[in-house]
Amino acid sequence: MTGFFQRNLKLQDAVVADAIAREMGRQRSEIELIASENIVSPAVLEAQGSVMTNKYAEGYPGHRYYGGCQYVDLAEAAAIDRACRLFGAAHANVQPHSGAQANGAVMLAMLKPSDTFMGLSLAAGGHLTHGARPTLSGKWFNAVQYG
Repeated sequence: MTGFFQRNLKLQDAVVADAIAREMGRQRSEIELIASENIVSPAVLEAQGSVMTNKYAEGYPGHRYYGGCQYVDLAEAAAIDRACRLFGAAHANVQPHSGAQANGAVMLAMLKPSDTFMGLSLAAGGHLTHGARPTLSGKWFNAVQYG
C-alpha cells in the first residue's frame, strides 16, 4: 500500500501523465477564448490538486453535513473574508456551482410543486438534493426516500 501513496502520476500512469503534459503545452501556446477554460496559475493548479479534493464539505463553514471539515472551513472562511474585502460586501458565498444546481434544474423542468419523486436517503448514500427536508426539493416536492 505504500506505493499507492508515494508513486507520482508519471510512474502510476504514463499515458495520462503524457496527456496532461501535452494539454499544458497546448494551453501555454494558445489563447483560449472560452472564459471557463482560461489557463490558471500554478498556485491554482496546486490548490485544485491538493488533498482538499478528497473532502466532501457540503454546507457552510462551521455548519457542515459531514465531519472532519475544519481545514476546509479555514480555507473557505479565508476566501469569504477576501471576497468581502475585495467587493466591499458584508457577505459572500464563494462556493462553486455543483450537482445541486443541476438536480434543481431538472426538478424544476420536470416537476410541479407538490409532485412526488423518489430519492435515495442520506443514510443510504443519497444527496441532500434528493429530497432532504432542509433543501428546496424537500420543501417544494413530496420526496419519498428509499434505501
